Amino acid sequence: MTKPIIAVLGAGLGGAIAAFEIKEAVRSRAEVTVVSQGDVFHFVPSNPWVAVGWRKREAIEVELPPVMARKKIGFTGVGARRVHPAENRIELNDGESLFYDYLVIATGPELAFDEIEGLGPEANTHSICHVAHAEKAGEAFEAFVRNPGPIVVGAVQGASCYGPAYEFAMILDTELRRRKVRDRTPMTFVTAEPYVGHLGLDGVGDTKGLLESEMRQRHIKFITSARVAKIAPGQMTVEEVAEDGSVKATHELPFAYSMMLPAFRGVPAVMGIEGLTNPRGFILADKHQRNPTFPNVFSLGVCVAIPPVGKTPVPVGVPKTGFMIESMVTAIAENLKEVLDGREPTHEATWNAICLADFGDGGVAFIAQPQIPPRNINWSAEGGWVHLAKIGFEKYFIGKVKRGESAPFYEKWALDLMGARKLKA
Repeated sequence: MTKPIIAVLGAGLGGAIAAFEIKEAVRSRAEVTVVSQGDVFHFVPSNPWVAVGWRKREAIEVELPPVMARKKIGFTGVGARRVHPAENRIELNDGESLFYDYLVIATGPELAFDEIEGLGPEANTHSICHVAHAEKAGEAFEAFVRNPGPIVVGAVQGASCYGPAYEFAMILDTELRRRKVRDRTPMTFVTAEPYVGHLGLDGVGDTKGLLESEMRQRHIKFITSARVAKIAPGQMTVEEVAEDGSVKATHELPFAYSMMLPAFRGVPAVMGIEGLTNPRGFILADKHQRNPTFPNVFSLGVCVAIPPVGKTPVPVGVPKTGFMIESMVTAIAENLKEVLDGREPTHEATWNAICLADFGDGGVAFIAQPQIPPRNINWSAEGGWVHLAKIGFEKYFIGKVKRGESAPFYEKWALDLMGARKLKA
């Protein structure tokens, strides 16, 4: 008899690890195949370093075909044009189709630059969401340092990833001070969050106090509850929104360099599929990471639909952080084992979060268990050790991908000691 096929759509931070862990879980009972947009894995958390020249692109890349072949995982880098869940089929960009028995969607998002006039690397601002964007931002940064001026950094309305915006603002500050031009670069942080340190999570520990203090220490002005109206070359129009939704103030911010994180939406391959996605294109999933309409479809990571943690004057999305995503991976791997046994899935991801926000010469770390409040653990701290920890994590995670590993035994042991479990009891 032919073995069931488990297709993993996406090979980023979540998809690559999911392929390794699912293969280890199901072993020879099923075939695992990855559909990726290209053959290369990028370690996205290092993109801010690429944008200031602290990393070269090739240092954070892994060629996936040889890794997948070594792990006996099928792989194609042609990408997906459309998912047809009613037919158990992925239509590939080359016109071919991949039929599956089970599908794990880990595509990540599409970057919605077009939703704001003048936003994005093809227009008037830079991005660090993709390594190619970070490279372009790095080239522009080198030119900027030769002719400094005002900087605007932040995240627009509807964004759901705020940590990298804070990281990049602080990293810019660190690098500009090293180059002795910080005194010529006034900086403003613009964010849809209702307060500094909200992070789309209503804060974690004292992230509000820690990040506000850091901003003041580094002479970074900030505008919260900000709605970006439009961005012209060298000029950003920002509306500061009051609690009642009215415009409290309009700011015209000149800039010589700007990086603004966009809002996310679902990728075209899944957008608008009734029963699979919400109106924004994010995948609907139950507590077992399984789609209610198509029960053989699972999802993890940034592509998963999660409602905001509360009402805010300007739309603020919920981030899907690294450890939270890995907990989804483990739940799906264990649930697929049960499904292959003819049983209903029972495993639930904890959605715990362990995050390191690097500032170049320090940083902020936080643990949120679970990520969505109320929490059992709600802790944050700062110090120079965070920068070193982020470097260590980068090398460790890229090494895992190169080896085709999800979670070595010593990682599981260390996390158990910390009480940071991936599955609910």
